Amino acid sequence: MKLLVIANAPLTLDPPDDVEVVELDPTQPIPAEHLDAEGALVEGWGSPTLKQLAEDAPYLTWVQTLAAGPDAVLRAGFGPQVTICTGRGFHDKTVSEHALALTLTALTDIPTLLERQRDHDFAHEEFGSWRPLHSPDRLSTLIESNVLIWGFGSIGQHMATLFAACSANVRGVATSRGERGGFEVFTEDDLPQLLPETDVLVMVLPSSDGTEKALNAERIAMLKPISWVVNVGRGTTVDEDALVEALNAGRLGGAALDVTYEEPYPSDGPLWDARNVVITPHMAGGRAVGADEMVNRQIEHLRRGEPLENAVER
Repeated sequence: MKLLVIANAPLTLDPPDDVEVVELDPTQPIPAEHLDAEGALVEGWGSPTLKQLAEDAPYLTWVQTLAAGPDAVLRAGFGPQVTICTGRGFHDKTVSEHALALTLTALTDIPTLLERQRDHDFAHEEFGSWRPLHSPDRLSTLIESNVLIWGFGSIGQHMATLFAACSANVRGVATSRGERGGFEVFTEDDLPQLLPETDVLVMVLPSSDGTEKALNAERIAMLKPISWVVNVGRGTTVDEDALVEALNAGRLGGAALDVTYEEPYPSDGPLWDARNVVITPHMAGGRAVGADEMVNRQIEHLRRGEPLENAVER
C-alpha cells in the first residue's frame, strides 16, 4: 500500500513494512509516479492537489483529512469508491481554547490595554477601579453570562465545558434538539427565542450551502447591543457586510473572528477598522491532536478490511 502525506503538519507515523509513506509538498502538483497511491492524508482545505487526486489517482480508496469538516474534500469530486474520513476530534481542544481566548481577550479589553502598555500608561483609573460585575453598556465578563454555541458537534461540546468552567450559562444549537454532554441543545428554529438572550454567540458551523451566511442581518439584529460574535468555524457562515454595519452602528458589542469569508482577508477589508473587532489568521486549529494515532489505526483497519473511523456518509 502507498500512502501519500500531502500536509505540512508535524506527524509521527509508524506504518507496517508493507506500507510506503510518501511525503509531498501540498503546494505542488503530485508527481505522476505517485498517482498509483491507495491512500492520501491531506490538510483539508481546497487545493489543486485535491482535484488532481480526485481525477488522476485511479487506485485511491481512502482520503483522510486533518480538518474537522470535510467540505473542501467533498467538493473535489472523489468517486464513491473513495472513503473520505474527517479529522473529527483532532481540533476539539485547540479550537475550544482559541475560542475562549478570543472571548476573554475581547471582554477584558486586552487590545486597549496593550495600546496603553505601548504608551507606558498603567491606566489604573480607567480599568482598575471598582465597577459592577454586569453593565448595561458593555459585556465585560463570562460570569453568569449566556453563551450560545452554534454548531454543537465534537468541538462545540468540548468548548461548552470550558465556557461553563468560567461560570457561563451554556447552550447549544445543532440539527436536532436534546441534551449533549450535559448541555441543552436547540435547533435553528429556536434562534428567534435564543439570540435575544445571548451575550456571546460562538459560531462553529461548517461550510455548506445550508450554512452560507447563516448569521445574516436579521439574526444579527436579534442579538443585544452588547453581545459579541465569536467565529471559529468557517467565515462563509457570517454575512460580513451586515456584521460590519451592525458593529459600526453600535447595534452589536463586538466580534472576535478567527475566520473570514475571504482568506487571506484583504488588507483593505472593512473588518480591520470596524468597531470592536479582534481578528486572528485562521489559527484556531493548526495542531491536529491525536492525528498520528488515528492514521496509524486507519492503516490497520484497511489492512484488516475493517470499517474506517470518522467516515463521511455520502
